Amino acid sequence: MLEVIPSGKILGATVAGLNLAQPLSEANFTAVQSALGAHGVLRFPKQQLTAQQLVDFSARFGKLEINVANSYQEPGLPEIMILSNMLENGKPIGMSDAGQSWHTDMSYSRTIAFANVLYGIKIPRRNGKTLGNTEFCSMHAAYDGLPDELKRQLEGKTVLHDFNKFWEMMRREKGSTRPPLTEAQRKAKPPVSHPIFLTHPLTGRKVLYANPGYSMRINELPEKESDDLLAFLFEHQTQPAYRYAHEWHEGDLMLWEDIGTIHNAVADYGPHEHRLIKRCQVMASVFGDDFAQ
Repeated sequence: MLEVIPSGKILGATVAGLNLAQPLSEANFTAVQSALGAHGVLRFPKQQLTAQQLVDFSARFGKLEINVANSYQEPGLPEIMILSNMLENGKPIGMSDAGQSWHTDMSYSRTIAFANVLYGIKIPRRNGKTLGNTEFCSMHAAYDGLPDELKRQLEGKTVLHDFNKFWEMMRREKGSTRPPLTEAQRKAKPPVSHPIFLTHPLTGRKVLYANPGYSMRINELPEKESDDLLAFLFEHQTQPAYRYAHEWHEGDLMLWEDIGTIHNAVADYGPHEHRLIKRCQVMASVFGDDFAQ
C-alpha cells in the first residue's frame, strides 16, 4: 500500500509501497501527483527499473523532452539523459550535472518543465558518507517571503531566460570539456520570457519563477534596477530557511516538480568516485497555455 512519509522539512517526502517497474494505477497516480504538489520533491526508494520502465513512469506525468544540446542519451531512448562522471574506453558515458549552481530546468524554453525524474544507479561514497546530494529551494516559500510592496511592484512583469547563460557558466567550471553551443543549438534555444510570478498548477498558489542559472533580466525595468532586483531575488530564494537536501542511495527514483522549486547538484565527489544517474524531463504542456507558448 502506498504511504507518503514527509521529510519534516520545507520540501520532501518518501513514497513507500510502490514498485515503479509496474504501471501506476489511476488511484496511485492521483496520490503521487497530490503528494508532489504537497511536498515538491518525492523519493521512491529501492527501485529496480529498466530504461523503458523509467520512460514509461515518467511519461505518465506529461510529454517528455529530448534535449537538443545533449549527446549523452540512452541508446534507442533519447528521452533519457545520462548523467555521469564515468568513462568507457577513455570517453565519457554521460554529462556531469555537478556544480551547476541553482537553477530550474527548462525555464529557457517556451514550454517550461513540469517535473524531473532521476533514477540513481551508482552513487559515490567516501568514508561511508554519500556524496553528490541534490539540494532544493521552495519557490512557494520564496514568493510568500517577499515584502508585499515588492510583490505589488513585480506583479505582471516578466523575466528573460537564456540557455546560453547557464551553458557558458558550466564551460567555465574547472575541468569542463563542454564546447560552446553551435549556432544551430543557439537558434534552437533562443532566449524566452516568462512571468516572474506563476500560479502553480498543482497548488493554485503563486511561486517565484526566476533562477540564478538562466534568468537574465526583468524586461520591464531599466538594466541597473533589473540587475539589482535579480541579485536580491537570487539571494532571497536560496536562503537556508527555504532549503532541503536529498541524500542519494542506489535504487532511489527522485521525482520533483520544477515550477515550484529550484535545485543544485552538489559537486563534492572526484572523478574516480563514480556516479551514474538516468534522467527524464517532463514538460508542462499538460497544464495548457500558461506553461506552453
